[in-house]
Amino acid sequence: MPGYATVGSNRLNEALPFYDALLAVVGVTTLFEHSSGGRVYGTPGGTMFGVVGPYDGKAATVGNGSMFGFAAHSREDVDRFHAKALELGGTSEGAPGPRGPEGSNAYLAYVRDLEGNKLCAFNMG
Repeated sequence: MPGYATVGSNRLNEALPFYDALLAVVGVTTLFEHSSGGRVYGTPGGTMFGVVGPYDGKAATVGNGSMFGFAAHSREDVDRFHAKALELGGTSEGAPGPRGPEGSNAYLAYVRDLEGNKLCAFNMG
């Protein structure tokens, strides 16, 4: 399992409130402020997720094929994550619902953030 992941943003002043509110839905909070003006989120002792300005100073771009999944405690949290992302200006990439083979108990929702990064909230039953 990765220890952390980051997404770049060209609009940190908009991205940080988006992620503050969205990640709170699944119990993820701010760990520390990043030197780029961004922020690193996580849970104590858990995986970290950063929203940062790119180190090379160039424009942030969306990674084609990249996606970041956030574990939710319940299906209701998956629903709330999806709804919150849309409320905050994100877009839907797949409404909450069962995924995978029958009996897998997988329940997921997909969204894109303000920059177009693909995010997923999931609960495995």
